[in-house]
Amino acid sequence: MQLSSSPRRLIAAAGLVAATALALTACASGGSGDDSGAAQKPAASVAPVKSGASQVKITLTGGSGDSCDVDHTSAKAGPVTFTIANTSSTAITEVELLQGQRIVGEKENLAPGLEPVKLTLTLGGGSYTVYCPGADTEQQKFTVTGKAAAQPTGSVQTVLADGTEGYGKYVAGVLADMVTAVGTLNSAVQAGDVAEAKKDYALARPFYEKVESDVDGFLLPGADATSNKGNLDYLIDMRASNLDPAVGWSGFHAVERDLWQNGAITAQTKKYASDLDANVRTLAKLASGLSYKPEDLANGAAGLLEEVQTNKISGEEESYSHIDLVDFAANVEGAEQAFAYLEPGMKQIDPDLTKTVQTQFANVTSMLDAYRDPSVPGGYKDYTPQLKQTDASKLSHAIQALQEPLSKIAEKVATAA
Repeated sequence: MQLSSSPRRLIAAAGLVAATALALTACASGGSGDDSGAAQKPAASVAPVKSGASQVKITLTGGSGDSCDVDHTSAKAGPVTFTIANTSSTAITEVELLQGQRIVGEKENLAPGLEPVKLTLTLGGGSYTVYCPGADTEQQKFTVTGKAAAQPTGSVQTVLADGTEGYGKYVAGVLADMVTAVGTLNSAVQAGDVAEAKKDYALARPFYEKVESDVDGFLLPGADATSNKGNLDYLIDMRASNLDPAVGWSGFHAVERDLWQNGAITAQTKKYASDLDANVRTLAKLASGLSYKPEDLANGAAGLLEEVQTNKISGEEESYSHIDLVDFAANVEGAEQAFAYLEPGMKQIDPDLTKTVQTQFANVTSMLDAYRDPSVPGGYKDYTPQLKQTDASKLSHAIQALQEPLSKIAEKVATAA
């Protein structure tokens, strides 16, 4: 990733995406404003239809600049297959299709030279944005013609319930992507490739951070709830600051320590990585089919921002790699997605508060864009002691400005008539 040419989420808030599209969503993002920030080609070209689905190619290239070329800017409503190929860009590692504050679909870990990947989504008519963070032009408008996706109707409680169902599918998608990313990290560690493992570590970390508040209470089957030996949150995400001597090192940060502090992969490092791989697979299975109340989403979003204030701004989370800003951005993204699934109901409950929260999310995201750096693992500047000293207060104040209005959401949705 690199410095943004425009704020990531200054995109109009649109209605809910069709349920079939939500089922395929992989990950998160959003914002407020209008579609004017999205780059447009001079004239729309309609994607051809093959095997019942419109076909759109997205090609990522590097060199003197990093481009994200979308071969068609329009498609008919219905199934749309995006074929994404990264031929040579090291700055662009993901592609998202946004509608309003939601990511309708996403592909991550798009390393240059890999085989093209496909993303098929069922889209209703409306305005979307192809977002390629790290590209010289990050946002491109994409139009779907025909019947618009069904909008939420009925009582506030019905609309909120629709949102919680969609959020559950979002969490499932994030966990599935985490399993894939951690598997890739494990492969690099088992191969003894320190440089590749560092890159894969930074790509794997955000998934857990996006949904941490939803999955921090699970235990290994048959484990004692009073011991960290079976606590999956500990086994996956323990840090030096909360080390339990009875259990010892485990998970992401054990691998991080070996890669960055020790600069070597040992037999023990390989065990840490294989255990991490097994534990995230177990977590994904245990967390499948989670159901939520509207206040769960609001409280979870607040919890992720508390994670930012407690562990990311302090530099405690990634004390060896210093990729804290990668985790910071993931926490914010996860919080914004939780809010986005509540937003249709919140617009009925308190439109002014909804607009305030949208604005504060956009402010935080715009601020984070200034820290992008494609030359380091994860795409953000290292959160060094020097950067912490100069910028921690600014980062903290921006999060505080978001936390204050966001903290009001849980009570609003829990008591909505």
